[in-house]
Amino acid sequence: MRQTFYFNRAVAASIAALIIGAPAAFMLSRNYAPGGGSISNLTVGPISPPAEVAVAPRPQAPAAVQPAPAPVAREERTKSATAAGALGGRADGVAAPPPRLAGSVRDGAAQRLSRSIQPAKPVAAMNAEGVRPPRPVDTNVALESEFRDRFESKETSPVKLAATEPVSTFSIDVDAASYAFARRALNAGRLPPKDSVRVEEFVNYFPYDYPKPESAQTPFKPTITVTPSPWSAGNRLVHVAIQGYALQSAERPRANLVFLIDVSGSMSPQDRLPLVKNALRMLVDELKPEDSVALVTYASGSGVALEPTKLADKAKILAAIDALGAGGSTAGAQGIQDAYRLAESNFDRSAVNRVILATDGDFNVGVTDQSELKGLIERKREKGVFLSILGVGQGNYNDALMQALAQNGNGAAVYVDTLNEARKALVEEASSTLFPIAKDVKIQVEWNPARVSEYRLIGYETRALRREDFNNDKVDAGDVGSGHRVTAIYEITPADAEKKLVDDLRYGKKTPVAARGAESELGFLKLRYKLPKEEASRLITQPIGDSQSVDSLTRAPQDVRFSVAVAAFAQLLKGAPYLGDYGYDDVIALGQGAKGDDPFGYRAEFVNLARLAKSARQ
Repeated sequence: MRQTFYFNRAVAASIAALIIGAPAAFMLSRNYAPGGGSISNLTVGPISPPAEVAVAPRPQAPAAVQPAPAPVAREERTKSATAAGALGGRADGVAAPPPRLAGSVRDGAAQRLSRSIQPAKPVAAMNAEGVRPPRPVDTNVALESEFRDRFESKETSPVKLAATEPVSTFSIDVDAASYAFARRALNAGRLPPKDSVRVEEFVNYFPYDYPKPESAQTPFKPTITVTPSPWSAGNRLVHVAIQGYALQSAERPRANLVFLIDVSGSMSPQDRLPLVKNALRMLVDELKPEDSVALVTYASGSGVALEPTKLADKAKILAAIDALGAGGSTAGAQGIQDAYRLAESNFDRSAVNRVILATDGDFNVGVTDQSELKGLIERKREKGVFLSILGVGQGNYNDALMQALAQNGNGAAVYVDTLNEARKALVEEASSTLFPIAKDVKIQVEWNPARVSEYRLIGYETRALRREDFNNDKVDAGDVGSGHRVTAIYEITPADAEKKLVDDLRYGKKTPVAARGAESELGFLKLRYKLPKEEASRLITQPIGDSQSVDSLTRAPQDVRFSVAVAAFAQLLKGAPYLGDYGYDDVIALGQGAKGDDPFGYRAEFVNLARLAKSARQ
């Protein structure tokens, strides 16, 4: 009897559980069906098992959990990912891993944390030949925020009165990084940051066929052209072209080079370390058997990947370059110290001793104070070891630091955004990049107040010098490499012009009379420089007069017209307030008409960039 009683109670409990639980199970199935639909809406068919399933702990109570949004990738990584998805693999050609189903929000957070905090990778030992074996590129790098590039902010050069401030002094500049960076932005459909635009670097990016000097002892030949301004009626442009002497092959000194390569995790993308490796291969092909190359890498620490090696053993050098892989944080300062140590250990007073730093500019570990780094580079410069910069990447590019280091290291700052740009900088212009013909080159122009009311130097804001710096041989200035040319453009307002930006003083003194014999001169050009192995400067002078004038811009030389179009384009991008109604269509027309012989398509590309700028977003 007792057994029957307990059996009936168990049956009753089971029936009650079924009555209560069935509706709940039915409601749960509706809530958790894919797409929020009911079971009847599900498509029935064969089910493929997932490649990998992470099982989450069972929650205490059911709740609708939305997946966390994925971090926004940088533009170029998005493009790579899109291309990789179309091919069913990663952008580097490696097969993509099978999809992972996140079991919980906690799992996803742990995965993101593991990506952002990577353990430091040990420096691989070198093999018996002295070359570090290759390591895989670290593709598991935390994505960066966009538009964190850093540029030095400088006000546009102002208009000055010739009567009160007749002398203009600046250091020469042969860098071209600004133009390449702007090109990358415009090709991506956006305008470059205004602070990134340096007009002189746009103008000096292009090759020009200026009259050439005849001797390495007088390595510069100035050519001056005065033409009407295309954007301000009544004003004139003074175009100063300076061509440097091109060293013959027999005159070129031996090169003692140390490549200092950033191999931190941020250098993983294709437009960074892989691009640098291709650029270095091209540069090595331009060197001579007696030249030497060493290779230092830096990430969480630094290490010597290749001891100084003669180009006669090119295969060993190329193997060391091929072995480079990215991973870790960025201890740039330690790498610089190691590179200088190698350069000094192999120092040759008769050679060009140079460190070439290739980086995206992300110095985030170690010594990051700019003044400390600049002090180190200045001291090494005094010992005869110079520094050049090969910049890559965007989104975290520290242009301000790269410019400061290159200027203090008596070197050029090059920005490489494509393999074609690497070829231009390191193949076509290898001699001008590596082998200086003069150092501490300065320009000073004195304007004649009897002929010139106002003037402004177009660009060179970061290269301005004080008047007294011109004759002071202790003041550092720009260096010029073999065969390089430099262009500077002034806009002047004649003394008798009706329209001026600055009114004459009511109680001011009358315009002074020009020196005897100088009545026809608009101004006077001085060029001061030192030969590479000398510490005393030399001087070249030339008057600026009416004999160098043309009555219309169309009659100016082709190179002058094209450089004026480039100067106008850069001012438009920078937002300079002096162009009036002159716009991109005017730049396109002027540049198109002055392309001339354009074997590599640089000028045609410029005209296309001006077209892109018309529709680019801010």
